[in-house]
This record gives sequence, structure tokens and C-alpha cells, in this order.
Amino acid sequence: MVVEGRPGRDSGMERRTGHFDYLLLFCVLGLLAIGTIVVFSASAAIAYHTTGTPYYYLERQIMWAVLGLIVLAVASRYNYWHYQKWALPVFVVSMVLLGAVLVPHIGITINGSRRWLGVGPLQVQPSELAKIGMIFLFARLFTLNQDRLSSFWRGIAPHLAIATIIFALILLEPDLGTTLAIAGTFFVMLFVAGAKKRHLGALFLSGLPALGVIIAIAPYRLQRIIAFTNPWKHPLGEGFHTIQSLLALGSGGVLGLGLGYSRQALGYLPESYTDFVFAVLGEELGLIGTLTVVLLFLMLAWRGYRIAMRAPDLFSSLLATGFTTMIAIQAAVNMGVVTATLPVTGITLPFISYGGSSLVLSLAGVGVLLNISRHSS
Repeated sequence: MVVEGRPGRDSGMERRTGHFDYLLLFCVLGLLAIGTIVVFSASAAIAYHTTGTPYYYLERQIMWAVLGLIVLAVASRYNYWHYQKWALPVFVVSMVLLGAVLVPHIGITINGSRRWLGVGPLQVQPSELAKIGMIFLFARLFTLNQDRLSSFWRGIAPHLAIATIIFALILLEPDLGTTLAIAGTFFVMLFVAGAKKRHLGALFLSGLPALGVIIAIAPYRLQRIIAFTNPWKHPLGEGFHTIQSLLALGSGGVLGLGLGYSRQALGYLPESYTDFVFAVLGEELGLIGTLTVVLLFLMLAWRGYRIAMRAPDLFSSLLATGFTTMIAIQAAVNMGVVTATLPVTGITLPFISYGGSSLVLSLAGVGVLLNISRHSS
């Protein structure tokens, strides 16, 4: 069990190698470069039509990317052990902001979901900060209470109660995709922290009926599930996104139509530069482009979990596990939706989709991973 305070000899902080995991950094920079190019290609026509300039979304994506890289650099240098003292404040702030989103005239509603806060063109998504806060908090709590995690009622249940508050606030936005990503990350971190497999199995099985109820009480979610089984029966309704996405991927073939030549991005494919940017990427860069992105994400996950396995202490291992799992789940779900492997849900593709708070905080998480890699054995 890791104790509070400055790390001792066993914490691994004195075994600093001083070298980042450059392969991880290469993967992230590669994804970021591809994303910036494809966001411009997917948004240029819409941006010109709505703002008079094709560079509107590109300029903002570059701005957020630069800010994110600065945050990454700072996070990679700030001693990871000190993130423990920030765990509770970041979590509390994220919960307050999640609550503020639900207040009328404060939260910003887009496409029927109230997920944003902001003034004018500057908007942030508190659920993105909640991901960071959740990982920091449970990495700290699981470290401090590791000896209790073998007991369901003394160890798992109290932490689950805290996690349920996060799930409920994000579900109320509503945002089932982010809720599932956070729940999956919580589950994996709990496993790494040493919870018993039978308790995790019971937790997973008990979650399935709850998920069924959440889907059943929201008609649009149930309609998405039905449309997922055969989107062509609902070509102008719930199946529209899936059909347009598959048309984009199919049109790209092996080599793609070329950058800037996407037809689906010309108003046919909804959310072409956010949730469905992977479809535009497939249309313009073909199978070669999509496989490149998939391989970069797989390599990122490999390096992230490798860092977690070689981390000098439980706290850093849980941090690395949390950030890697969150990115991996989001990427898998987004690509699953775009390829009609999963029902449609609003979750972006890390480092590729257009977005401010999502991009900055994802890069912050990578900065923490790089920080830990400097101390790994």
C-alpha cells in the first residue's frame, strides 16, 4: 500500500531514467497531424457556407492543439506523485461544472443535449474534465484503500457510490457514450487495483439490467438499437447516420478519393468533422488511411499499458491504466459506430475529431503517461 506524502525509496521516484516513451509520443503526434488535416477537409465546405471562410474550424483546431501540446509538455514534467493532492479539488470542480450544465440558462444545449458551458464562441465540455477528475480520484483512493478492495461492502461499494454520482450527472445531459467510457475505465482500474474477479463479475452482470433500463426509458436510444440491426429500414431516420457513414467508407476503397474530395462531407454526413470524422478519413484516404489510424491507436494502447505495467508504484500504474483505457475505449466505440459495429452514440475520436476541451484534456492525459514513463523500470 502506497502512503501519503513524498515518495520513499520503494516508490520508484529515485529510479528516474529521464527518457520519455518517444514511441507513445510519436503515435499521438501522428494522430494529431492526421486529425488536423482531416478536420479541415471535412469541415471546409460547411465552414465556408456558415462563416464565409473554409478555415474557421481548422484555425480553432490548431489553436486547441497548440494549447493541448503546451499542457502535455507541462504535465510530462510535473512530478506525477504530486497529482495526488490535486485529485480531490479537480474532482470537486468537475462535479460542480457537471451540475451547472444541467441548470437552465447556464448549460448550452446543442442537438438536444445539454453538455457545454461557455460564453460566446468559447465552449467547454465539463464531462471531459470529469474524466480527468475521475481517474485522479480513483487512482488515489484505490491506492490508499488497496487492502479493503478484497471486500465488496468495505472496499468496492463506497467507491462505486462515488462513481454512480458521476454516471448520473453525465446521463442527465444526456450522454450515454461518455458514461459507458467512464464506467469501463472505472471497472478496469478496479481490476488493476486488486479487486476480486467474482466481485467484478457480479458488478458487470448487475450493470447489464441497469443499462437495459437506461436504454428502455429513453425512446431515442431504443430506436437507435432497433435501427442498428437494419439501418436501411430507417434510411431517413435513425439509420441515416450509419448509412451515410458506410457510403463514405465504401466510396474510399483501398486508396481513397484523395484529400479534399469527400462527397459525404458536403452536407450528406452529419457531424462529419466530429463524431463521424473517421468516415471522411476512410473516404479520402481509403483502407490504407483507416488502418494507419487503427494501428496508431493500437500502438498507443500497447505503450500505455506497458507504462502501467512497469510503473514504480500503484498510484502511477492506476493513472497510466486509467488514461490509456479511456482513450482506447473512446477510440474503439467511435470506430465501432462509424463502421456500424456498434449502435450510434455521440462520442468523438480522440486526437482526430474536432473539439477543444476533449483535445486539450486528452493531450493532458498523454502528458501524464509520458511523465510516468520517465520513472518506469
